[in-house]
Amino acid sequence: MTGADLGPVLTANISGATAFVTFARPTRATVKIGEGTLPGNLVIQRGEAKSKPVSVEIGVPMAENLHPVANPAVDMHGAVYTTLSGGRGQQTPVSVFRIAPAPRGMTHEVLPLVRDILNPTGLAFSQAGDLYVSSRADGIVYRIVDRIDRAGNAEPFAEGLGVATGIAFDAQGDLYVGDRSGTIFKIQVEASGQAGETFVFATLEPSIAAYHLGFDSRGTLYVTAPTTASSQSVYAIDPQGRISAFYRGLGRAQGFAFDRDDNLYVAASLNGERGIVRIGQNGAAELAVSGPNLVGLCFLPGGRAALATRDAVYEVYLGVDGMGL
Repeated sequence: MTGADLGPVLTANISGATAFVTFARPTRATVKIGEGTLPGNLVIQRGEAKSKPVSVEIGVPMAENLHPVANPAVDMHGAVYTTLSGGRGQQTPVSVFRIAPAPRGMTHEVLPLVRDILNPTGLAFSQAGDLYVSSRADGIVYRIVDRIDRAGNAEPFAEGLGVATGIAFDAQGDLYVGDRSGTIFKIQVEASGQAGETFVFATLEPSIAAYHLGFDSRGTLYVTAPTTASSQSVYAIDPQGRISAFYRGLGRAQGFAFDRDDNLYVAASLNGERGIVRIGQNGAAELAVSGPNLVGLCFLPGGRAALATRDAVYEVYLGVDGMGL
């Protein structure tokens, strides 16, 4: 948080529960929230002086003991899908989980959906409502059939896609796949729903983690790809495959999502702070959510979002409507 006359000796509480001040300077402080703390008003105190209450939303677990490496995905019913990806070449007992919707604050039912995809990475829904999953181990994108009946049968949709990571569908229903070694493929989807011609749409530098793909409302493809550089870019690629840098200056930018106004929310570090960074179409960036180990997000109905860390998925109220919701 930022303010005036904050440091150096501070105490903090949220709704009466102690929060731990881990960093304090005159105009800036960082507060670590204890496990089980409920959303409420944050008050900073130095001696007898107290700050005005600041309303704070806190993420609550939807599912734990997972291994997401990219965005979760949400279907038209509000169910969230995420992965147990595992290390390179590791076969996990479950590949994809379905997290059933639940009222805010209630426990979510977590159901195994798919068991036979090696290193599942990217998730995306087609316009027909089918779930697609990329495998970075075998370079295949799978289509999940019988999803609503929980059978979760995975069938190969497209193969030979390198280290397949991020995936996204455009408004015409064609599929784009990010190969971590530097290629973005476009797969034309035929009227029958089968994969048609596959070709190289654009080429970027290789990533040390994964490519993450998504479209804004105007049909521009955005891409993040963590590299060894300390200051990284979000790339914008127009329908003709021309590449430009939409924003420079993030640390380890990963999964992202758009709101209804085409503002971009990306899991990244900004000025040394990790969280979800909001980048407006005017290029202004600010930290919207603070939190370590975040790798992606998706917007949910009712102004909520599902945030994926390296081992769990959390739900938080942002008061933001996602694109398409």
